[in-house]
Amino acid sequence: MAILEKIKENRRFPRVDFHSQVHCQLSGKPDFENVLSSDISYGGLKFTSEKFIPVSTPVMLEINVLNRVLKPIGRIAWSTTLAHSDRNQTGVEFTEFDLPERNYLMDFVNMQLGKI
Repeated sequence: MAILEKIKENRRFPRVDFHSQVHCQLSGKPDFENVLSSDISYGGLKFTSEKFIPVSTPVMLEINVLNRVLKPIGRIAWSTTLAHSDRNQTGVEFTEFDLPERNYLMDFVNMQLGKI
């Protein structure tokens, strides 16, 4: 079995492509930074940024989903430097999420998957 297929089998939540600017505030930092997301699920988000962010770093996010700003809190689950680049890919696991906002995101993901 291919490695990518194995990773997909281990995911708890379905992911959909989601290319959008996201505001990200690292714990202990006063300002939000702009990062570019590439996919999203009920449980997390993957983004690309200029900075390497260590695993377990707490983050606050502002994610615009169909003109509604969602504000989950998460932690960095993984981070890796992209080959031949000064950029990094980072995975965030949502740890705190307002229930109506989480339900809105679930509806969005399900709509993208054709389940609604």
